[in-house]
Amino acid sequence: MSLNLGDPFPNFSADTTIGTIDFHQWIGDSWAILFSHPADYTPVCTTELAAVAKLVPEFAKRNVKPIALSCDSVESHRGWIEDIKAYGQLDTTGDGFPFPIIDDSRRELAVKLNMLDRDEIGSAGLPLTCRAVFVIDAGKKLRLSILYPATTGRNFAEILRTIDSMQLTDKRKVATPADWMPGGTCMVQPSVPEDQLGALFPAGVNSVALPSGKKYLRKTECPE
Repeated sequence: MSLNLGDPFPNFSADTTIGTIDFHQWIGDSWAILFSHPADYTPVCTTELAAVAKLVPEFAKRNVKPIALSCDSVESHRGWIEDIKAYGQLDTTGDGFPFPIIDDSRRELAVKLNMLDRDEIGSAGLPLTCRAVFVIDAGKKLRLSILYPATTGRNFAEILRTIDSMQLTDKRKVATPADWMPGGTCMVQPSVPEDQLGALFPAGVNSVALPSGKKYLRKTECPE
C-alpha cells in the first residue's frame, strides 16, 4: 500500500501489550505516532523505545499518543519491556509501560503499510521492518511519513519539532523555515494577500528584499 500525505490512514485491529485494539478507536480525538521496529531485544530499538518512554509527557502536551510496532509476539514484547526500563532507567513501579507495542509477528502490518527494508535480512531469512514513522492527526489522516533504514536510530526531538510545526500551521497562516524551533520566526504563507497582513499578523511582517524584486519571503513572529 502506498500512502500519500493527507490520505486517510488505514484502520486495523491488532494484538498489543494492552490487549486487542481497533487503531482508529484507540486514537480517538488525539493525534498518534506509529513507529516500527525490526525486532525485540535489539540494541537500537531498545534505545528508541526508552527515548520515547521518557518523551511521553511531551507527546501528551501535544495531544499525541505513541504506539510502537515490532515483528515479535506480545509475550516477547513484555519481556523486552523490562530491558527497556532498565536501559532507560525508567520508573519501574508497577508492571505498566507508557505506550503499547503492537504484535506484528506475522508481518501483516509491515507488508500492508510498506514498512519492509529489503536490504536488511533477519535470522529467519525474511526482510526486517524498517524504522518507519507515521504521524496521524485526529481526523485519521497521514500528516508525516519518514522511513529510516534498520541500522539508523530515529531523532524523536525532530519528530516533536515537526508536530509542533504542523499543529501551529494548521491554526495560523504561517510556514516554518529551515531549522525552525518553537517560538522562532515564521514565514507568512504566500497565499496571504498584502491587505490581510495587518489583521492576521499584528506583531508586524518584514519582507526580505531579494534580487528578483518579488515579495514572497515575509517574516513574522511566531503566533501564539
